[in-house]
This record gives sequence, structure tokens and C-alpha cells, in this order.
Amino acid sequence: MKLQNERQLVERALAGDRDALEELLTGVKDLVFNLSLRMLGTIPDAEDATQEILLKVMTRLSAFEHRSALSTWVFRIAVNHLKDTQKGMFAAHPLSFEVYSQDIASGRERDVPDLSGGVDRELLARELKLSCSNAMLQCLDRDSRAIYILGTMFRLDSRVAAEIFGLSPEAYRQRLSRIRRRMGDFLKEYCGLSGTGTCSCARRVDYAILTHRIDPARLDYQSLEPCATEEIVSCTEAMEQLDDQAQIFATLPAYRSPGEIQSNIRALMNTDGFRAVLDAKEGQEA
Repeated sequence: MKLQNERQLVERALAGDRDALEELLTGVKDLVFNLSLRMLGTIPDAEDATQEILLKVMTRLSAFEHRSALSTWVFRIAVNHLKDTQKGMFAAHPLSFEVYSQDIASGRERDVPDLSGGVDRELLARELKLSCSNAMLQCLDRDSRAIYILGTMFRLDSRVAAEIFGLSPEAYRQRLSRIRRRMGDFLKEYCGLSGTGTCSCARRVDYAILTHRIDPARLDYQSLEPCATEEIVSCTEAMEQLDDQAQIFATLPAYRSPGEIQSNIRALMNTDGFRAVLDAKEGQEA
């Protein structure tokens, strides 16, 4: 969205143009959904968070001062919301690298029979890869997770990312580098995608089904429509070269948000939230 068009769209939305507001929310919904998915680790939790964040974007729109790109402003709202949220599967059952590594090292998958139900095992292994990659991110604390996701998966310029976190670009790069080393050490030892780790998605498919990490009858990740990250947010090459371990996450697909989210946008606009957009604008002008 070009800056001039962005400004006009915001002004039209604040003037009560419902089509402009819907276009604006539709333009950021995929960004919000993908960030929520990486931060929270499951598709249902990401869908719920996306609706909550879009409501905040809508009701706070009058506070957007055009000092940065709209996407940067939305990222800031979304990051703050996701760092503070106490809802979701992993909020109730937090992960750590220690817990994850113990599960991998346990070898429990050796005693599990074939539970694929005739579903192609390559498809199941891919589903596990996508699910497990998001789960691994939950081993990082929320601040570190957000920094790692924006730097590695969204590839935001360090100056933009630093603005979102209220850091200097140098401080942001230093923190990102430390987090990448920590995640990289874990991946090199345990994740087979790194080329050196002991874990194998193909080998652990049946164990993942047994523990309800994936469901052969519902390949949720593969039901999502993939897209390029560049279609969601304007990103640049990172300030630092990504190492091989970080590339595991950088090459994961981004997704179009599920169709229900578009329906939810229209539902949001029929609540008191849309009135709040206009009220806030009138309050600024009074």
C-alpha cells in the first residue's frame, strides 16, 4: 500500500467510509494472522488473536499519526497484544528447550504403531514439520520470540523492527543475534532439518498423531493457502546474513488468513467498534 494511498484510506475510514475501513483491515489481516500464528503456535489461537488485534487497529485508528508506515504501526499493536495475551494452548502449557529436547531424546516414537490411517506419510511429515516449527518458537520467551520472528521470518529492516520494540537498531541487532545463536544451538543438536539434529519428522509422525500434535483427518497447515512473505509486508534483506539454522524458519511459507477472518472483519464493523472509530475522530476534532 503506497503511503499516499494509505493516508487517503485512513482519512476516508475516519470520515465514516465503511468500504475504506474494510479495505484497510483486509490489507493487514494476513500480516496479523501470520505474526499471531508464529507467536502463539496454533491456527485456532492465531485466528482468535487476529480478530482481537484487528479490533484494536480499528478502534485506535484515529491515533495513527502517519509517522511510520501503517504496517509498522499495526506490527506494534500486534506485538504488544501478543506479548501480553495469556490465552492459548501454549499459555496454558508452556514449552522450553529443555522440555522439547527431553521429548526428542526420549525415543518414545519407537514403540508407536502405524497410526497414519492410510494418509500419505510424506504429507503427514510435512504437516508435522510445519506444526513443530511453530511449536519450537514457543520455547523462546515472548520478547525473544517476537524479535526472532520479525528478524528471521518477516526479515524486517533492523531500523523498523527497533522502532516496534522501542530499541536502538544496534540494540535490536545484538538481541536478535543472541536469540539466533540460542535457537541455532538447539536446532543443530535436535532438529533434522538443520542437517545435524537427531530428530526426524518422518520418524515421529505416528508419535505426533498419538500425542494429538497432528491429525491425519485434518491437515490444518496444508489447508491454508500459502503465499510469499513479501505479499504480506514490504521487507528488505536483513542487516545480517541469516545462518543455516535461521533459514529453516525463513523459508517456511506464509499464509493467507482463513476466510472466516474476512467475515469477522465485517462483523466487527457492525459492532460498537465502528462507532468508536468515528467517536475517536470527533473527540480529536472537538
